Formats: sequence, structure tokens, C-alpha cells
Amino acid sequence: MNKNNSINIKRLITASITILAVIVVVLSGVGFYILHTALSPAKWAKDIDATYKRMFEDYPFLEGWVSSLNERGAINEMEITAHDGTILHTFYIKADKPTKNTAVVIHGHKNNAVNMLHIAYLYHKDMGFNVLLPDLRGHGKSGGDHIQMGWNDRLDVMQWMDTANELFGGDTQMVIHGISMGAATAMMVSGEEQPHYVKAYVEDCGYTSVWDEFSYVAKKDYHLPQMPFLYIADRLCKWRYGWGFKEASAVDQVRKADKPMLFIHGDADTYVPTEMVYTLFDAKVSDKELWVVPGVAHALSYHDYPEEYTNRVKEFVNTYLNVVN
Repeated sequence: MNKNNSINIKRLITASITILAVIVVVLSGVGFYILHTALSPAKWAKDIDATYKRMFEDYPFLEGWVSSLNERGAINEMEITAHDGTILHTFYIKADKPTKNTAVVIHGHKNNAVNMLHIAYLYHKDMGFNVLLPDLRGHGKSGGDHIQMGWNDRLDVMQWMDTANELFGGDTQMVIHGISMGAATAMMVSGEEQPHYVKAYVEDCGYTSVWDEFSYVAKKDYHLPQMPFLYIADRLCKWRYGWGFKEASAVDQVRKADKPMLFIHGDADTYVPTEMVYTLFDAKVSDKELWVVPGVAHALSYHDYPEEYTNRVKEFVNTYLNVVN
């Protein structure tokens, strides 16, 4: 081999290594971008005052109710320490009359507990329940450096369930109600061993799994295929946070669930696609109901049909809780 050929081969190898390195850097960069976009806490999710303002604009009847509760000192707050030392925050509202009936209400992605005041109103004002509204990790007043998408949140929610049971007198009758990521969280909780006091679940527009939801959003909003980008982001999530997109599966947990569940989903949902609810509903073995709400976008079923939403939730929950106030 002459000297010129040897130089050309070395240049080719160097160029190939450089190109490969650039590809790795670009792919990793996209993976980190996906992870950062999805899992980094949002400033607005920490702004409680702005959330109150937005909720009062969207649901004007809430302002008078919240004002009345505040005048009576009925909206309380507390913190607990999670298994890993993270400080978690919740609001809670005791029923106007003593009752064992209790709702744990779980908010969605990059929101906070105040975003669930309309559902708290349903249970507290319309049904006479005690209500606990936790802030998930990375949201509201809770600690945590990244969003868990419901998977590790399920462990925190189970701790909150025990806290609510003790807070409201023990031997409660409890329903778990979540919207969007909160619904996925509720479903992920449902597949774990259940305390005796949990009687029912309501999931409103939750996703089948983190993998499915991220795949859908990556394609719809960013025109990115699963391979290689989502696989890289999944690996980075496992490396950085200890959990993966596929294991964070609501549908797998629902298959194991033995508590009754009401499934709600708008048929115009383009954020968590409506077809996911059919997969989830089919996965639930028994004690289930499905309401697909006509013309409703993501997480707006109560907003658009407040009376029917309230009546359907009441009827379902009353079937499985011995509701005596």
C-alpha cells in the first residue's frame, strides 16, 4: 500500500468517526430535548395564584364557593415526606357534615391541585364528601425535580390515600378521581394492592402508557418517528430517573385492577387520542362503565357537560360506596 492510499484510508476512518460522533450527539440531543420538554417542571404549574384566577375565569361559580370556604377556614394544607425524602403538599377540605365518604382528586400534566377545584366542588358541594387534592411531584407546592408521568406518582398517591384515610377519621369510603395525567396516575394506582377503604376509581381522559402518549405527541407535534428518537429518550429516562416509558403503563395496571372504574373521554380529544379509552376499557375485566362525551376536547368533559358529568359520577360512585352523610 503506497503512502497516498494509507493517508486516504486514515482520512476516511477519521471522517466516518466524526460523522458517527455527530449523529450520536444529534440523536442524544433530540432525546434529551424530548425528555426535558416532557418531564421538566413548568413555572406556571407552581403559580398557585394564577391557577386560581384561571379556574375562576373558566368556572365562575367556583369563586364564591372558594371564598366561602376560606371565610370558614375550610381549605387546609399539609405536607408529608415521601419514601425518598421528597416533601409533598396537599390541600384538603373536610365535608360540611361528618362523613366517611372521601375523594382523592389528582391533577394533570404541568398543572397543580387548584386545577382540580371543579372536581373538588363536585364531591364536596354536590356530594358532601371530604376531599384531598395533592400536588404531584414537580407541580404546585410539592418538591421533585422532574415530572413522573404517573408511574412513580402512584406510590405517592397511595401514601396520600393512607393520609386521607387517617385525616378523615379512619375506615373511610374512598374514590380516586383523576384527569389526564392524573387519570393515568389513578389507573396506575388501581393495579397495586388496594386498601380496604378504596371503593372506586374515576379516570377522565388518561393515556394507555407513557410510551403510547409520547409516541403520539412526538409524531403529531414534532413529526418524529419512534425509532430512534423515542427509544433514545426512553433509555435516557431509565438512566437519569430510573423508570422507562413502557413500564409506565396504565393499561397493564388496569388489567390487574379489581376495583370498579368509570372511564370518561371526549370524542374530540386530540391530546390523548380517544381510541386509548377503548383499549383501557377493554382491559378492565369487570365492574366498569364508559362514557365517551360527544364533541369534547381534552379534559373538558365537566366544563362542557357539568350537569351530566356530575350525575354520571354520582350514580357510579353511589353504586359502590355506601353513601350515607
